[in-house]
Amino acid sequence: MTNEEKVNYWIELSDEDVKTADVLFAGGRFLFVGFTCHLIIEKIFKACYAKLKEETPPYKHKLDYLAQQSGF
Repeated sequence: MTNEEKVNYWIELSDEDVKTADVLFAGGRFLFVGFTCHLIIEKIFKACYAKLKEETPPYKHKLDYLAQQSGF
């Protein structure tokens, strides 16, 4: 998998999570909307990490760590 494919992979996953968050929001499942938004942010940070460092993002879920490592 090329680096560009890795970046696109994370972006495509986050796009699917946005659709899920929309459905959950419409259904009033606000706690799960928050959780899904966390996943969206994590995946965007991982896309940025892959783009910036041209390597596979770490298997971590801490947003503050991913943000820092992704240049935010």
